[in-house]
Amino acid sequence: MPAETTSTPLAGVENRPGVPKPDPIVEGSNITRTFGGLKAVDVDHVEIQRGVITALIGPNGAGKTTLFNLLTGFDVPDSGDWSFNGHSLARVPAYKVARRGMVRTFQLTKVLSKLTVIENMRLGATGQRGEKFWSAPFRALWKAQEDEVTQRADAILARFKLDAKREDFAGSLSGGQRKLLEMARSLMVDPELIMLDEPMAGVNPALKQSLLGHVKSLRDEGRTVLFVEHDMDMVRDISDWVIVMAQGTIVAEGTPAQVMADQAVIDAYLGAHHETDITELDEGEIDREAEQELKGEAEHD
Repeated sequence: MPAETTSTPLAGVENRPGVPKPDPIVEGSNITRTFGGLKAVDVDHVEIQRGVITALIGPNGAGKTTLFNLLTGFDVPDSGDWSFNGHSLARVPAYKVARRGMVRTFQLTKVLSKLTVIENMRLGATGQRGEKFWSAPFRALWKAQEDEVTQRADAILARFKLDAKREDFAGSLSGGQRKLLEMARSLMVDPELIMLDEPMAGVNPALKQSLLGHVKSLRDEGRTVLFVEHDMDMVRDISDWVIVMAQGTIVAEGTPAQVMADQAVIDAYLGAHHETDITELDEGEIDREAEQELKGEAEHD
């Protein structure tokens, strides 16, 4: 069942850019980021509703990943302020953002390939006494805590069906399994908000449904999910709300059905001369046309 047919806290919220939400977990205003003469992000206002799945979509170069980087402390904006649970995150480094319960994954997975799967999971836990300089040599001080961390990691690996890979090196996993490991590792922080950057990129069809189920289960646990995605079938399937970016700005917000039929969204993806509903478009053809256009520009240069 598409997520938009379920009852959500966003029922009755207007479908317009920057619309206030009933209970936002993230709020941001006047966020800008430029690279040379290019303004990659120029967001007047954005709010992410607590306890729902929000998709962040837009054409390539729209600024989606840059916005992710700014919100999570992996990049520094030129201006703006944003908060998580009412506390400002401006100038807060990425590791402290994660400790506060706001974690992210990456389009290109960041697993530690020369460590085993269970070692990757252990590293995801915070506040470990064994990582401190003065207590590290004395195993008795942190052995019990490490055992608890390991038990929690094993339970999460079983949930993600990665328990059979427990002792394998993370570098030996397939692309889809690495995505699962990165999502599983993020849960070691017990986060309130999980931000997924193109979770389906490079994932084979056999694992896509598994990943979709895990994303839905995060919402069912009361967590908030914000994800960047180009797969419109996934967006329609699991999203409660969709935010659309184009040329660094937010051009539309709403339920999946509202957004897919929004002329501003169609224009952002295809140009203002098109009048076709985005739900009727062949996304593969769009990608091919874009690749051909980029190839032509490269040859021209």
